[in-house]
Amino acid sequence: MNKVDANALELQDRVVAINRVTKVVKGGRIFRFAALVIVGDGNGRVGAGLGKAKEIPEAIRKGKEDAQKNMVTLEKNDNDSLYHEVIGHYGAAKVLMRPAPEGTGVISGGAMRAVLELAGIRNVVTKSIGSNNKHNVVKATLEGLKRIKTPSEVARLRGKTVQEILEA
Repeated sequence: MNKVDANALELQDRVVAINRVTKVVKGGRIFRFAALVIVGDGNGRVGAGLGKAKEIPEAIRKGKEDAQKNMVTLEKNDNDSLYHEVIGHYGAAKVLMRPAPEGTGVISGGAMRAVLELAGIRNVVTKSIGSNNKHNVVKATLEGLKRIKTPSEVARLRGKTVQEILEA
Protein backbone atom coordinates (compact mmCIF):
# COMPACT_ATOMS: atom_id res chain seq x y z
CA MET A 1 0.00 0.00 0.00
CA ASN A 2 1.48 3.34 -0.98
CA LYS A 3 1.50 6.54 1.07
CA VAL A 4 -1.53 8.14 -0.66
CA ASP A 5 -3.74 5.13 0.16
CA ALA A 6 -2.66 5.23 3.82
CA ASN A 7 -3.65 8.90 4.05
CA ALA A 8 -6.98 8.26 2.35
CA LEU A 9 -7.89 5.60 4.94
CA GLU A 10 -7.71 7.95 7.91
CA LEU A 11 -9.95 10.61 6.33
CA GLN A 12 -13.44 11.13 7.71
CA ASP A 13 -16.22 12.58 5.62
CA ARG A 14 -19.47 14.36 6.35
CA VAL A 15 -22.30 15.19 3.96
CA VAL A 16 -23.40 18.77 4.61
CA ALA A 17 -26.10 19.18 1.98
CA ILE A 18 -27.91 17.15 -0.66
CA ASN A 19 -29.79 19.17 -3.24
CA ARG A 20 -32.36 17.65 -5.59
CA VAL A 21 -32.37 19.31 -8.99
CA THR A 22 -35.32 18.78 -11.35
CA LYS A 23 -35.30 19.13 -15.11
CA VAL A 24 -38.70 19.06 -16.80
CA VAL A 25 -38.70 17.42 -20.24
CA LYS A 26 -41.38 16.26 -22.66
CA GLY A 27 -41.67 12.83 -21.04
CA GLY A 28 -41.79 14.09 -17.43
CA ARG A 29 -39.27 15.14 -14.80
CA ILE A 30 -35.62 14.14 -14.54
CA PHE A 31 -34.15 14.24 -11.03
CA ARG A 32 -30.46 14.70 -10.32
CA PHE A 33 -28.65 15.23 -7.03
CA ALA A 34 -25.83 17.49 -5.90
CA ALA A 35 -23.99 16.60 -2.67
CA LEU A 36 -21.72 18.93 -0.69
CA VAL A 37 -19.18 16.78 1.18
CA ILE A 38 -16.50 17.77 3.73
CA VAL A 39 -13.44 15.55 4.18
CA GLY A 40 -10.84 15.89 6.95
CA ASP A 41 -8.34 13.96 9.03
CA GLY A 42 -9.06 15.75 12.33
CA ASN A 43 -5.46 16.93 12.45
CA GLY A 44 -5.31 20.10 10.36
CA ARG A 45 -6.23 18.86 6.87
CA VAL A 46 -9.70 19.56 5.50
CA GLY A 47 -11.38 19.96 2.12
CA ALA A 48 -14.80 20.43 0.56
CA GLY A 49 -16.19 19.05 -2.65
CA LEU A 50 -19.34 19.04 -4.74
CA GLY A 51 -20.53 15.90 -6.50
CA LYS A 52 -23.39 15.69 -8.99
CA ALA A 53 -25.07 12.53 -10.27
CA LYS A 54 -28.39 10.81 -10.98
CA GLU A 55 -28.19 8.82 -7.72
CA ILE A 56 -27.41 10.11 -4.21
CA PRO A 57 -24.63 7.58 -3.34
CA GLU A 58 -22.84 8.35 -6.60
CA ALA A 59 -23.10 12.12 -5.94
CA ILE A 60 -21.62 11.61 -2.44
CA ARG A 61 -18.76 9.50 -3.84
CA LYS A 62 -17.95 12.17 -6.43
CA GLY A 63 -18.14 14.88 -3.76
CA LYS A 64 -15.69 12.92 -1.59
CA GLU A 65 -13.21 12.62 -4.46
CA ASP A 66 -13.52 16.34 -5.23
CA ALA A 67 -12.99 17.22 -1.56
CA GLN A 68 -9.80 15.15 -1.40
CA LYS A 69 -8.44 17.07 -4.40
CA ASN A 70 -9.20 20.42 -2.75
CA MET A 71 -7.72 19.86 0.72
CA VAL A 72 -6.00 22.63 2.66
CA THR A 73 -3.60 22.32 5.60
CA LEU A 74 -3.91 24.60 8.61
CA GLU A 75 -2.05 25.17 11.84
CA LYS A 76 -3.76 25.10 15.24
CA ASN A 77 -2.42 26.15 18.61
CA ASP A 78 -1.83 24.00 21.71
CA ASN A 79 -5.47 23.90 22.83
CA ASP A 80 -6.80 22.94 19.37
CA SER A 81 -7.97 26.46 18.57
CA LEU A 82 -6.99 29.18 16.10
CA TYR A 83 -3.94 31.40 16.58
CA HIS A 84 -5.89 34.60 15.95
CA GLU A 85 -9.27 35.96 14.92
CA VAL A 86 -9.96 35.65 11.19
CA ILE A 87 -12.70 36.61 8.75
CA GLY A 88 -13.35 34.56 5.63
CA HIS A 89 -15.27 35.82 2.59
CA TYR A 90 -16.80 33.99 -0.32
CA GLY A 91 -19.53 35.59 -2.39
CA ALA A 92 -22.07 37.14 -0.01
CA ALA A 93 -21.04 34.77 2.80
CA LYS A 94 -18.81 36.17 5.53
CA VAL A 95 -17.67 34.11 8.51
CA LEU A 96 -15.98 35.32 11.68
CA MET A 97 -13.88 32.81 13.63
CA ARG A 98 -12.37 33.58 17.04
CA PRO A 99 -10.02 31.47 19.15
CA ALA A 100 -11.47 30.21 22.42
CA PRO A 101 -9.98 28.82 25.65
CA GLU A 102 -9.79 25.10 26.40
CA GLY A 103 -13.17 23.54 27.17
CA THR A 104 -15.25 25.97 25.09
CA GLY A 105 -16.00 23.52 22.29
CA VAL A 106 -17.06 24.32 18.74
CA ILE A 107 -19.68 27.05 18.96
CA SER A 108 -20.77 27.16 15.37
CA GLY A 109 -23.66 26.44 13.05
CA GLY A 110 -24.26 23.62 10.57
CA ALA A 111 -21.94 23.81 7.58
CA MET A 112 -19.17 25.71 9.38
CA ARG A 113 -19.24 23.24 12.30
CA ALA A 114 -18.58 20.30 9.96
CA VAL A 115 -15.51 22.00 8.45
CA LEU A 116 -14.04 22.97 11.84
CA GLU A 117 -14.64 19.57 13.48
CA LEU A 118 -13.10 17.63 10.58
CA ALA A 119 -10.14 20.04 10.60
CA GLY A 120 -9.50 19.10 14.24
CA ILE A 121 -10.33 22.48 15.75
CA ARG A 122 -11.94 21.80 19.15
CA ASN A 123 -12.29 25.27 20.72
CA VAL A 124 -13.63 28.11 18.59
CA VAL A 125 -16.43 30.67 18.55
CA THR A 126 -17.87 31.56 15.14
CA LYS A 127 -20.47 33.74 13.53
CA SER A 128 -21.85 33.51 10.01
CA ILE A 129 -22.77 36.91 8.60
CA GLY A 130 -24.57 37.59 5.33
CA SER A 131 -25.51 34.62 3.19
CA ASN A 132 -26.50 31.32 4.80
CA ASN A 133 -26.02 29.37 1.57
CA LYS A 134 -24.16 26.22 2.73
CA HIS A 135 -21.84 26.09 -0.29
CA ASN A 136 -20.69 29.67 0.19
CA VAL A 137 -20.39 29.36 3.99
CA VAL A 138 -18.14 26.29 3.60
CA LYS A 139 -15.96 28.04 1.01
CA ALA A 140 -15.74 31.18 3.18
CA THR A 141 -14.72 29.04 6.17
CA LEU A 142 -11.97 27.34 4.17
CA GLU A 143 -10.84 30.71 2.84
CA GLY A 144 -10.58 32.05 6.40
CA LEU A 145 -8.68 28.97 7.62
CA LYS A 146 -6.16 29.37 4.78
CA ARG A 147 -5.42 32.93 5.97
CA ILE A 148 -4.37 31.93 9.51
CA LYS A 149 -0.72 32.61 10.27
CA THR A 150 1.37 31.09 13.04
CA PRO A 151 3.45 33.33 15.33
CA SER A 152 6.62 32.02 13.64
CA GLU A 153 5.31 33.03 10.18
CA VAL A 154 4.41 36.53 11.44
CA ALA A 155 7.85 36.88 13.08
CA ARG A 156 9.59 35.83 9.86
CA LEU A 157 7.55 38.32 7.79
CA ARG A 158 8.28 41.18 10.20
CA GLY A 159 11.94 40.28 10.73
CA LYS A 160 11.52 39.79 14.48
CA THR A 161 11.74 36.91 16.92
CA VAL A 162 8.71 34.91 18.00
CA GLN A 163 9.18 36.22 21.56
CA GLU A 164 8.93 39.85 20.36
CA ILE A 165 5.70 39.03 18.48
CA LEU A 166 4.09 37.29 21.46
CA GLU A 167 4.96 40.14 23.85
CA ALA A 168 3.46 42.84 21.61
